[in-house]
Amino acid sequence: MSLATTPPGHPSAVRAQLGAAVAARLDADPRMQRLPSDTVAAWRCPDFLDAANCDWLVQVIDGNRRPSTLFSDRGGPASRTSDSCDMDRNADGIRQIDEYIAASLGIAPAFGETMQGQRYAPGQLFRAHHDYFHEAESYWPAMRENGGQRTFTAMIYLNDVEEGGATWFPKGGLRVAPRKGMLLAWNNMNPDGSPNTATLHEGMAVLEGTKYIITKWFREEPWGRKPRGNAA
Repeated sequence: MSLATTPPGHPSAVRAQLGAAVAARLDADPRMQRLPSDTVAAWRCPDFLDAANCDWLVQVIDGNRRPSTLFSDRGGPASRTSDSCDMDRNADGIRQIDEYIAASLGIAPAFGETMQGQRYAPGQLFRAHHDYFHEAESYWPAMRENGGQRTFTAMIYLNDVEEGGATWFPKGGLRVAPRKGMLLAWNNMNPDGSPNTATLHEGMAVLEGTKYIITKWFREEPWGRKPRGNAA
């Protein structure tokens, strides 16, 4: 059976419980707005991060960026043409923002990967992809030993973009335009804790201007530790 037809993963009570808890927390937060989709559990929060922190993170990304890479066995360099910057999670300023994102979702910071910044120049994009790990791909054993499956994604737009650069969920019926300081968060799992194929999303091409974002992915277990047996 090919990767294209192999189910991406199995249900998990641990992931299901986490998804329900985070959803309840975000739904109860008056800052958060649940987006209208029958297939993707997603929220946005305008003005989640203030302008000064956004501008500072843009400077950090510009000072430390490198060509972006892919986990997937599928797709080539043209699939992701941005630059990326791995943040130092222990650095002053980065640590506080990292913890603020985690606290807002109600997930312990230890479950989060290192926050990553991305820069998209005109014409650059990230073609349709999933953030969860496909268990049939070659990278899965290493990910399984390093915190396991990705659950939630949290993204913050650091600037307004003149044209283009939206985050598009073609199966979820969602298209979110960049707005400076806005958080976009979504659950990569179904209610039963299995990977949700409807979370397929694309960072659409920037047509005019430059797009800066930071992204934080959360795992089912503390990042760097093997998941519990009942997460399998």
